[in-house]
Amino acid sequence: MQNVLRELDKILEQRRSADPEQSYVAGLHRDGLNKILEKVGEECVETILAAKEAESGTDRAHLIYETADLWFHSLVMLSHLGASSQDVMEELARRFDVSGLEEKASRDS
Repeated sequence: MQNVLRELDKILEQRRSADPEQSYVAGLHRDGLNKILEKVGEECVETILAAKEAESGTDRAHLIYETADLWFHSLVMLSHLGASSQDVMEELARRFDVSGLEEKASRDS
């Protein structure tokens, strides 16, 4: 699955310089960080709502769909800021064998 993220990183980088009239991603980059963040926020809310629906036993597929949208727009945000999914994967790997409570406490100090 990590190959999917690497491939998305490559595609997002290519589309960044594409014609905004032909590429949704290029249009987001053209519109700037605030537009990208707006989309991330929108997808976050939609994911939360879908999770509430899934908890009640309805439409788990909708939760997966919305989470994919949230991840996608988060990857666009990272790309816009010069980061990638691999940077996030490295951070997650760094956190292995570290208690979540310890990790949080290290950020608070």
